[in-house]
Amino acid sequence: MRADTTSAGAARYASLLMLAVAVVLADSSVVILALPEILDQYDVSVATVAWVLTAYNLALAVAAVPAAYLARGRFGAKWVFIAGLVVFALASAACAVAPSLTVLVAARCVQAIGGAATICAALELMPAVSESATAAARRWVIAGAAGTALGPAVGGALTQLISWEAIFFAQVPIAVIGLAIARRTVAAPIAAAPEGRPHLLANAGLALVSAALTAALFLLVLLMINGWGLSPIEAAVGVSVMPIAAILVGRLAPHVLTAVTRAAVGVVCLAGGLAALGLLPDAGVAWTIPPQVLIGIGLGLGVSALTETALAGRASQTIHGGWTIAARHAGVVLGILVLTPVFVADLERQQARAENAATALVLDARIDPTTKLALAGEAAEVLGGSDGRVPDVRPAFRAVTPSLDDASAYAQLEADLVEQLRRAGTSSVARSFLAAVLLALLALAPISASRRRT
Repeated sequence: MRADTTSAGAARYASLLMLAVAVVLADSSVVILALPEILDQYDVSVATVAWVLTAYNLALAVAAVPAAYLARGRFGAKWVFIAGLVVFALASAACAVAPSLTVLVAARCVQAIGGAATICAALELMPAVSESATAAARRWVIAGAAGTALGPAVGGALTQLISWEAIFFAQVPIAVIGLAIARRTVAAPIAAAPEGRPHLLANAGLALVSAALTAALFLLVLLMINGWGLSPIEAAVGVSVMPIAAILVGRLAPHVLTAVTRAAVGVVCLAGGLAALGLLPDAGVAWTIPPQVLIGIGLGLGVSALTETALAGRASQTIHGGWTIAARHAGVVLGILVLTPVFVADLERQQARAENAATALVLDARIDPTTKLALAGEAAEVLGGSDGRVPDVRPAFRAVTPSLDDASAYAQLEADLVEQLRRAGTSSVARSFLAAVLLALLALAPISASRRRT
């Protein structure tokens, strides 16, 4: 079969490479909005279900640099790209039909290995269909940032409209289309070049920024769904502010700011947005919009600028691209491992306080004692099965029918209890967000040191 060497074919191939990079890096966050559904299906704790995220990011971090060397090896980047897509597609299908959380986590690890081969080979192939190596690297960076930012919203929409398994089923045809196009393309020639040392400062900054972003991409979603009772698609809409801000600023800022300045401004915006989330005055998506704008700006500026800095002037961008992927996703793992225990402990403490407050509200409510007893029994069952999550007491209220005289007071009691529990959910993430602020600000140290060296 003849390779497609026309300009239209090159553009189509470049789009395929960018799509592949976006899909693979979206997978680091695409299941976030599906985690409550996965948690319920497999009946595990928040800390346990977090391994659906941790396993993928850890495997991607470990596999990225070896995959980059493989893409530079004798097999050639084209065939590494194709092999990576095949493994990614098969593992995605396995995730979709996983009978247990253990199988799902194992399949996610395999998926990440295939994904690492795909995105590293894509960076090796990109210069053949780009104006220059710099333009190729920028396309690769933009695709990765877009995938990371859009992942939660896309995953939430698929979860709500179909099921969480649809997230993985949807990736299979995308990979198959990619395979069909990739087989007809010309492989990029591999030029011998010394790899050189990775840009340690830029990669350290990437790791810390990614660790801080975990709070925005992971904990904010859990707050909206498990704390405030939003549906996955409502939460998807709620967190769409971040990717919109990231994509817009990512397209405009490179024309007016240097990479180091973009990185520093991005970190400050990220820290400011996280601090605002940690100090929310009330429960509600509207309160999260300004912080999300700041975080989106931080994502669009910080991650792209640090990645470009890590690649700039480096021979064999593929190898150094592998290092940036390793740093980014090691940072995500760090963020999950550091922030999740804080979140779970605070959630359990706030839940206990909310239950005590809820008991007091029920006892003080001006409704018939018989109705109180029936409601208390239903509520106790709901609260007992919450398993470290903010409980939803609305089913308990629907299970009891008050008298007509008590209807108004009964409805007000329900509203007060729901609000009490929503406030508990909001308080449960405060310390985690503030801890993420510290991780973000730590990234200023390697950024500042990098600036002094340039």
